[in-house]
Amino acid sequence: MCGILAVFGCIDCSQAKRARIIELSRRLRHRGPDWSGLHSEDDCYLAHQRLAIVDPASGDQPLYNEDKTIIVTVNGEIYNHKALREQLKSHKFNTGSDCEVIAHLYEEYGEDFVHMLDGMFSFVLLDTRDKSYIAARDAIGITPLYMGWGLDGSVWFASEMKALSDDCEQFMAFLPGHIYSSKTGGLRRWYNPPWYSESIPSTPYDPLVLRHAFEKAVIKRLMTDVPFGVLLSGGLDSSLVAAVASRHLVDSEAYCQWGSQLHTFCIGLKGSPDLVAAKEVADYIGTRHHEFYFTVQEGIDALEEVIYHIETYDVTTIRASTPMFLMSRKIKSLGVKMVLSGEGSDEIFGGYLYFHKAPNKEEFHEETCRKIKALHLYDCLRANKSTSAWGLEARVPFLDKEFINVAMSIDPKWKMIQRDMGRIEKWVLRNAFDDDEKPYLPKHILYRQKEQFSDGVGYSWIDGLKDHANKQVTDSMLTNANFVYPENTPATKEAYYYRKIFEKFFPKNAARLTVPGGPSVACSTAKAVEWDASWSKNLDPSGRAALGVHTAAYQDTK
Repeated sequence: MCGILAVFGCIDCSQAKRARIIELSRRLRHRGPDWSGLHSEDDCYLAHQRLAIVDPASGDQPLYNEDKTIIVTVNGEIYNHKALREQLKSHKFNTGSDCEVIAHLYEEYGEDFVHMLDGMFSFVLLDTRDKSYIAARDAIGITPLYMGWGLDGSVWFASEMKALSDDCEQFMAFLPGHIYSSKTGGLRRWYNPPWYSESIPSTPYDPLVLRHAFEKAVIKRLMTDVPFGVLLSGGLDSSLVAAVASRHLVDSEAYCQWGSQLHTFCIGLKGSPDLVAAKEVADYIGTRHHEFYFTVQEGIDALEEVIYHIETYDVTTIRASTPMFLMSRKIKSLGVKMVLSGEGSDEIFGGYLYFHKAPNKEEFHEETCRKIKALHLYDCLRANKSTSAWGLEARVPFLDKEFINVAMSIDPKWKMIQRDMGRIEKWVLRNAFDDDEKPYLPKHILYRQKEQFSDGVGYSWIDGLKDHANKQVTDSMLTNANFVYPENTPATKEAYYYRKIFEKFFPKNAARLTVPGGPSVACSTAKAVEWDASWSKNLDPSGRAALGVHTAAYQDTK
C-alpha cells in the first residue's frame, strides 16, 4: 500500500504551504516508506508515499503521461495492467509500474475508464490542460480514501483521515465504487454490478464455476516483485487462499524470483484455536510457516497506536485489528512486503454465525448485499490499515470483482444454512473445494466452524479487553455517555474506552461521523438483529454472541 494526498484550489501557494503539504504527507509515510514524491502545479499539490511492490526501481510517483500534462497519484494495484497496455500501444510508457496505465487510460478515454481497472485502488488525477481533476476509489473500498474541504475553498483527498483532518473544516470517507469529477462537482457511482440492486438471483449453483473463479482471483494477486506470503488463521477462508496460492505458485511470475515454497503467518495467544489449526494447514499444504504469539497485556498496550492507525472506534474492528497490527510488524521484520488475506468471504457467502437464523433466502441475500456494501467501514478498513501501519500490503482475492459477480449470482437458497442436510455456513464454498481426488485441505479444516479473527486468536483476548475497559471506565461515565457522546453513544464500557482514545486523536465531529453505529450481534447489521429476539440481550460483535450456534457461545442473560 501507498499513501496519497492531493489538494486543489489553495489560496496560499507559498513555500510555507508546500512545506505544510509535505508535513501532512509525512503522516502517511508508514504506508509507503520506500520513497516520497510531490508534484505542485499552481494551486494544486499531488503527494505520494510509496510502498514499492511492482517495479521497485522505476515506478516512483506521481506518475505522468508522455508530455506530463496528466499527473496521477495512486494507492493500489492494477492486476490487469499488462492487458491494458496492449490496448494502449500508441502510448509510450515511462515505467514498469502497474499504476501508470491510469494516466494513459484517461488520456485515451477521458473520465469513463475506471470500470476497466481490475484491482484495488484509490487515485487522484490532475489534467493540467484545463485544470480539471478526478478522484476514484475501487469497487468495494479495499483501499481507503477520504475527501475534505478547507475554509479557503480547497478540496482535499487523502488515504487516511490523519493527513487532512487538521486542515479541513469538513471531511468524509470517499464512497467505494465512486468517482469525483471537478467538472461536475459531485460523486457518481461507476461500479454498477447486478447484485447492487439486492434483487434475488436465480443462477443454479455450480461448484466448479465457483472454484475456478476463486483460483483465478488468487493467481492474479501473485503479481509481485518483492517477497510475499499469506495470512493463515487456520479458518476456511485463509486456508483456501493459502492452499490455492501454494498449488499455483510454481506457474506464476513470482516463482521465478522467490521460489516455490509459500510463506504463511499466524498470530495468537499461546494455545489459541487459530494457532493449532493454522499449523495443521501449513503442514498439510507444505508452506514455510511462521507462528507469532502475543499476550493480552501486549495487545492492551498497543491499543492507542492501533486506534490512531485504523481511525475508528468500532469495537469489533479494534478487537481484530490489534493482533493483525502486531503480526504485521513481525512480518515486515522478516523482509516481507505483501500478503494475501481472506477478508470478504463471510459477507459474500453469509459466513457469520448469525446467518444460521436467516428466516428465508430473500433476507439472507439482502443481508449479504448490505454486508458487502459496508465492508469499507469494517474488514477492508482493518485489513488495509492494520498492515499498512508497518508498510505491508494486504491483497484480498475474495473481493475480486469477477469472483463477487459469480458468487453473488448464485440462487441464495444454496447459501442458506440447513443443518438437517449437513449444510453449515459457507457450504457452497466448502463444497466447491471438497475434492477427494486432489484435496485442497483436510476435511475437518474444510468444515471447521466459523471463528471470527478476534475470537480465534484466543477467547481470553476479548475477555481481557473487557476486563481492562471495566477498570478504566466507571459506571457513572457510562451512565452519562449520551451527554458526552450524543452521536453513536457507546453502550458498553469497552466501547466507551475506545471512543475516548479515538476522540483524543480525532476530536472533530466530521471524524466521528466516518464511523458506523447501530446494534449488532456477531457482526450483523442492525436489520439482522431482528432475526432472533434473544440477541437483543447480547448485543456483542463477537461470534460467541450467536447464542445457540457457536460451540463456545456466551451464556444467555435472562
